Amino acid sequence: MAQKIKITVEDLVFDGELNDTGTAERVYEALPIKGEVNLWGQEIYFSTPVKADNNDDKRAEMGVGELAFWPSGQAVCIFWGPTPASVADEPRAVSPVVPIGQLKGDIEALDTIDDGQTIRVEKLD
Repeated sequence: MAQKIKITVEDLVFDGELNDTGTAERVYEALPIKGEVNLWGQEIYFSTPVKADNNDDKRAEMGVGELAFWPSGQAVCIFWGPTPASVADEPRAVSPVVPIGQLKGDIEALDTIDDGQTIRVEKLD
């Protein structure tokens, strides 16, 4: 069953759902998580205390609004457009990541977020 989450950056709030992978469960169990936004093209990533479940599938090409976990950086990632690794307009991670969920609703406001802003992910009851 999908776990519902809320992601907040300053006054912006995004709802999302985590999938049923082992890594998504580890992220959910660690919530709330607070971090500092790092931008890489149209990707946000931020460090967490979580370690990936090595049994989960990984891939580099992502979907718009997709949430992932980057094992190498122990970071949660939010994709919404091209990154420096993209071949065309698709979101693409620098190296394979574990897909862990999806943002719901309008995600255009992600374009207004800056490096260094505080990001918080918490459980949505």
